Amino acid sequence: MKDRGFFYGRSFKPTEKDRPVSHDPVVAIVGVTGAVGAEFIATMDRRHFRVGSLKALASARSAGKTIDFRGRTVEIEELTEDSFKGVDIALFSAGGGISRKFAPAAVRAGAVVVDNSSAFRMDPDVPLVIPEINAGRIRDHKGIIANPNCSAITALVPLWPIHQVNRIKRVILSTYQAASGAGAAAMEELVESTRAHLEGRPFTPKVIPHPYAFNVFSHNTAIDPATGYNDEETKVIRETRKIFEDERIAIGVTCVRVPVLRAHCEAITFECENPITEDEVRAILANAPGVRIVDDRAKNYFPMPIDASGQDDVLVGRIRRDLSDASGHSISMFVSADQLLKGAALNAIQIAELLPQRAMA
Repeated sequence: MKDRGFFYGRSFKPTEKDRPVSHDPVVAIVGVTGAVGAEFIATMDRRHFRVGSLKALASARSAGKTIDFRGRTVEIEELTEDSFKGVDIALFSAGGGISRKFAPAAVRAGAVVVDNSSAFRMDPDVPLVIPEINAGRIRDHKGIIANPNCSAITALVPLWPIHQVNRIKRVILSTYQAASGAGAAAMEELVESTRAHLEGRPFTPKVIPHPYAFNVFSHNTAIDPATGYNDEETKVIRETRKIFEDERIAIGVTCVRVPVLRAHCEAITFECENPITEDEVRAILANAPGVRIVDDRAKNYFPMPIDASGQDDVLVGRIRRDLSDASGHSISMFVSADQLLKGAALNAIQIAELLPQRAMA
């Protein structure tokens, strides 16, 4: 299978030699007060991402507040269509409606947009990029590059290197998604509803449509009455095919929200065109970019949200033969990844690191 990506080592972090710099970019963060906005800032610091100056953009109610960035105080500005003058890179994480309204204005002003919403993902003119998989597609952008759905990223980072060696023809996927996927307000609601439950107090949900504490429920996106699939599940199906550039992959997905603050988990069973063993999968993943194997059968220790939180890698474990497939073509595994990092902010910063400098001018 043709490899369309390019890598800067296992951690996928460009060096100064790899990344020519003609000027340090002006970066705007749209949705800077949200959970992903905070991770944009932390991730840029941790990865020493070069920033000439930062524009912090949010709604009118946050305008005038301040954030700290590299020892400086940055005042938050109200997001308007005139906010992007002089901006080289605009990192968006404020919802699809905001992206659809303001991303074109950023592009007209000369910025390259890396968008974390679903607004442009399936637009044929917009690259949908996971750098470990298809970084080469970044150069095809026409002003906007889309960050994939967090559940898709979590699954595809470990599936891609297997797919390159032995084409994956079918995937059955079940997600266990944390509150972080619904934003900072949902995380706070989980904390408050859990506290109320433990104290025996009533609690009325405001952000999530169901009681969150000690509960599991179908992902809180709209259900397609014709298929029975919710919007999150449909995104994973469609985005997998676009990123892998393979419309033949059969995909079944069930997305569920669980009472975990941060980091998604997924149970994945995949079927390959040719027989494959668990040892072969471990060997492939051992050196795969963005993957860390956590697979200790003796200690019953496998990927968990508590370990994935704050980590860049997708944790992969419970790698085992699918006993329901006597042909030996199928493997089951369990993965976990930080939704706010690799599922959102980190993936976007990795994309920004790979932008040709003059393409931003």
